[in-house]
Amino acid sequence: MKNTTNPLIVLCLILTSFTAFSQSKVEKKIIAENAELIRVQTGFSFTEGPAVASDGRIFFTDQPNNKIYIWNEKDEITEFEVDGERSNGLYFAIDGQLIACADYRNKLLKIDMEGNKTILAEGYDGKHLNGPNDVWQSPNGNIFFTDSYYQRPWWPEGHKQEQDERAVYCVTPTGDFFRVADGYNMPNGIIGTPDGKHLYVAEIRDKKIWRYDIQPNGKLTNKTFFAPEGSDGMTIDNKGNVYLTNDAVSIFNKKGKKLGEIEIPERPANICFGGKERNILFITARKSIYKIETKVKGVQ
Repeated sequence: MKNTTNPLIVLCLILTSFTAFSQSKVEKKIIAENAELIRVQTGFSFTEGPAVASDGRIFFTDQPNNKIYIWNEKDEITEFEVDGERSNGLYFAIDGQLIACADYRNKLLKIDMEGNKTILAEGYDGKHLNGPNDVWQSPNGNIFFTDSYYQRPWWPEGHKQEQDERAVYCVTPTGDFFRVADGYNMPNGIIGTPDGKHLYVAEIRDKKIWRYDIQPNGKLTNKTFFAPEGSDGMTIDNKGNVYLTNDAVSIFNKKGKKLGEIEIPERPANICFGGKERNILFITARKSIYKIETKVKGVQ
């Protein structure tokens, strides 16, 4: 790990608050009293994939530059020195390793803190995956990820979608790998409840969030409409509220009622809770990262 020294990254030590954030647009039981939205750092190309480690640090990606960075509560940003293979979504596994949606060659990887990589999935039914996008692990160890298809400039010339579906997949602790949901236009964000009973999947192009019941074997049942918005990344808090990223950060309670929005100066891409108390909402938004203190706490 090393400190970032890229001259393109500015405001490294300067925190900028945005008074444009309106406390009235989201219920006050969510946001801490007198909290302000703070831009921690800017100058990235496209930030994505925030994931919280057990100590509260957040790992996030700058995908076009093939970088993974680490944020801590002092607002220091360091680089995780690993070839993340242009990782998009990230999630910390139960064993403390980092699960990464490695977009460069359409793989799902697990990366330990020394940078050693293990391939969890790289093809289905004899064909390359479309491009793993976002990932979540249930308490019993099953890993769920979305496999969308966004044409990337770093892919080999002529790369085409090989899978017949843009779908959701499951990898079990024993290595079984199977498709659990399809029929999507463009699946993107994914998050589950901490009890492992329910999974939320975002249909970003059709602007819908779907909720499933998770069976112990990883199969999904009872697909139910949850919210009339799409989402890039998602997270969940200890009250069961679900946080979406689209034009703003939208917050829905577990019954699908919208509680409000947090406006961000740049379009948000992904989100998670971090810090030792899990009370810092951390938002990746294009060229910058933002944070705001909350009354609720994250559970991921």
